[in-house]
Amino acid sequence: MNRPNQRALDEMRPLEFILNVAPNATASVLSCFGNTRVICAVSVENDVPRWMKNQHVPGGWLTAEYSMLPYSTLDRKKRDSLGKQDGRSVEIQRLIGRSLRAVTDLEALGERTVCIDCDVLQADGGTRTASITGAAVALVIAMNRLVARGEIERNPVRQLVSAVSVGKLSGTPLLDLCYVEDRDAEVDMNIVMTEKGEYVEVQGSGEEAVFTADEMAQMLALASKGIARITEVQKEAIARADAVSASDVSSLRDFFASR
Repeated sequence: MNRPNQRALDEMRPLEFILNVAPNATASVLSCFGNTRVICAVSVENDVPRWMKNQHVPGGWLTAEYSMLPYSTLDRKKRDSLGKQDGRSVEIQRLIGRSLRAVTDLEALGERTVCIDCDVLQADGGTRTASITGAAVALVIAMNRLVARGEIERNPVRQLVSAVSVGKLSGTPLLDLCYVEDRDAEVDMNIVMTEKGEYVEVQGSGEEAVFTADEMAQMLALASKGIARITEVQKEAIARADAVSASDVSSLRDFFASR
């Protein structure tokens, strides 16, 4: 079958992490999966939620928020208002938080709250996977900066985590679905995995269709291949983070100027 941009069935969209797009955050990246672009920013507060204090829970906390900006879709999306988030946004931000907490030693944070904001600039499928993946990069960079400033002894992130979509379209398993593929897919799955190949979460469903155990195994194998590729790019972004000033946003300007 022919895919948009003539990608192979097991081929990821172009993947890129642009650093320091939000200079006031502790760390930030623009997570790009093809035409899907999400700003993932990490802020650190020197306090913990009241429930942790009341229950005498040691360590810190990590939480996430997710939103799609009104102009991120072809038809303007109404902005979420305080206390009136749509169910999809709530589900995704909980998924982001679970995914990052799964690989983070919260006790090593000390009495701090890590807040991760994921704002979708442009949606072309896979916004939740781009959010989790970019948030992981920003989180590691932010924690490295706390270590460098002597605020914590070690990076509490035990390993990288990332996510990718897979699905079945016209009976064919595919990796990393764009919007038109996701819209028409008979089966849609989102897979969250660690760099060691461990599963954090598997979300999958048929849309007026079913799938077999063999087809699920094929999709999981595609996801594993995609996660391996994503992890490589994540590590490259983290490695170059120290060489880029936190106030340098020229790369973001240059990125959009080239599109």
